[in-house]
Amino acid sequence: MTPTTAGSRSRATAVARLVLRRLAFAVPVLFLVAFGVFLLAAASPFDPVYQYYGVQILNASAADVADVRARLGLDEGVLAQFWGWFTGVLSGDLGVSRSMRQPVARVLAERLPWTLLLTVTGLVVAVVFALVLGTVAAWRQGGWIDRVVTALGHALEGIPPFVLALLAIALFSLGLGWLPVAGLTDAGSALSIGQVVEHLALPALVLGISQSPWLVLHVRQSMLSSLSQDHVTGARARGLGERVVVLRHALPTALLPFVTLIGARIPELVTGTVLVEEVFSWPGLAAAVVTAATAVDYPLLAILTLVATAAVLLGSLLADVAAVLLDPRVSADG
Repeated sequence: MTPTTAGSRSRATAVARLVLRRLAFAVPVLFLVAFGVFLLAAASPFDPVYQYYGVQILNASAADVADVRARLGLDEGVLAQFWGWFTGVLSGDLGVSRSMRQPVARVLAERLPWTLLLTVTGLVVAVVFALVLGTVAAWRQGGWIDRVVTALGHALEGIPPFVLALLAIALFSLGLGWLPVAGLTDAGSALSIGQVVEHLALPALVLGISQSPWLVLHVRQSMLSSLSQDHVTGARARGLGERVVVLRHALPTALLPFVTLIGARIPELVTGTVLVEEVFSWPGLAAAVVTAATAVDYPLLAILTLVATAAVLLGSLLADVAAVLLDPRVSADG
């Protein structure tokens, strides 16, 4: 067995151990998060029965309200409600959403793919912007491109995604009429790839731009550090072209901290997706989150919170695994 093969197997084993440790850590975290959701929902000033009935509560008798409360299990303590939900989840039953009057599994099946589509597309937009603008800004340090990119990056850091969304609608939809305002398709149109792409463009662009300032500035700073390292100086001394020096020697060195930063930005990405979905009426999980929270819909609210938490944990894990695979100097014991 060659040293290279042995090293590859050793690193693969270390990565596998890292994944197993993170998965073992994720189980109690998800359990505590779900339990916390039930405790917070129990402390909510909203009464789930009133949210369940809506305006029809005005015509319901006290006996009817008591019957619904018992049928929904709301007359039990929060611990009993949580345990009943938890054991059901372990058996594969995610429960029934009170606010949407359908199984939670169906809510996820109908809405999660659209949320994933928007999130992944927005992340790709942010990564492309960061790599291109951050690299060019560092390459032309002190030039007008660098000054514009840096100024825009710092300016956009403090603008919430929903503000960018409203500005984008005002400009590209209402002003120029280039892109639709909201929804997945035009009114009365059948679902098609063309319709989805057209309606996805603006929310994905807004989500990507809202997440890109930190990434752009980070890539710029990492590139500036890489351009001053010895191996880059040596490449220039050997007479290599500036484009080759930047793209093949400096940029790969700057990618490692960039990958780690992407994992750390996952919570912000999840929050940004919820806000963008709400503004653009995108048929993802955002509307379900708002509905479940206001209706104190325990089963749906708990599952949606777990999905968001799992996304954060998975993003952190993938970033750490990528860092270990990209740089042998990084320890897989963390």
